Amino acid sequence: MISDKGEAVAHSYEDDEFLMISGIQHYAFCRRQWGLIHMEQQWAENVLTYEGTQMHKRADDPYLSELRGDVLVSRAMPLVSPTLGLYGVSDVVEFHAVADTEEPNKVRLKGRRGWWIPFPVEYKRGKPKQGDCDEVQLCAQAIALEDMLGVRVDEGALFYGERERRVSVRFDKSLRTRVHELAADMHRDFAISLTARAIYAPKCTSCSLESLCQPKMNVKSSENYVRDYLLTDEP
Repeated sequence: MISDKGEAVAHSYEDDEFLMISGIQHYAFCRRQWGLIHMEQQWAENVLTYEGTQMHKRADDPYLSELRGDVLVSRAMPLVSPTLGLYGVSDVVEFHAVADTEEPNKVRLKGRRGWWIPFPVEYKRGKPKQGDCDEVQLCAQAIALEDMLGVRVDEGALFYGERERRVSVRFDKSLRTRVHELAADMHRDFAISLTARAIYAPKCTSCSLESLCQPKMNVKSSENYVRDYLLTDEP
């Protein structure tokens, strides 16, 4: 929930009200897609989702957790955000060792010496997209880390497999406000079991649910079908 000043306002969610943190990406991309997946439990695999799943499996392999110099890599870390009412699992959370004891966002880690800065990393197939669906998912993970660790997380990264490079993401006020608004809207739609109607757009061609959603079958085409095939002048 967001105040008039654009700041987060505490909201208490019951355990059975928590939604999947990964869903915020679906919701930002297409509210109908989110409804079909997270409320109607529909899913369809295509080459894009398959490649993405394989990348996540490699990123989430717990046996690949390791200390790389001053960076501790934690894979498949559980995430819970009472602030957003979301839960899930991260791809990777890096903890960067910091020597500056004056750093305000440092944390202690069990079984580790010194202080560490959390840095979430989300793995994506393909390349950077238009829109902010990847950024809001990463920011939601950062807010969950803040809720869990009691520190502010200012930055993370998106790793894109096609280009094999990272894109830095700053969790500024605008992006945080966007995440809080999306989360609130998700809870509202879920509470009333609202699946948005289909609206065709060019991005539909990359959606694995296109054949289930049938976005081109809009209200107008349905009306034409009724008029042309069901209604007749014959007695």
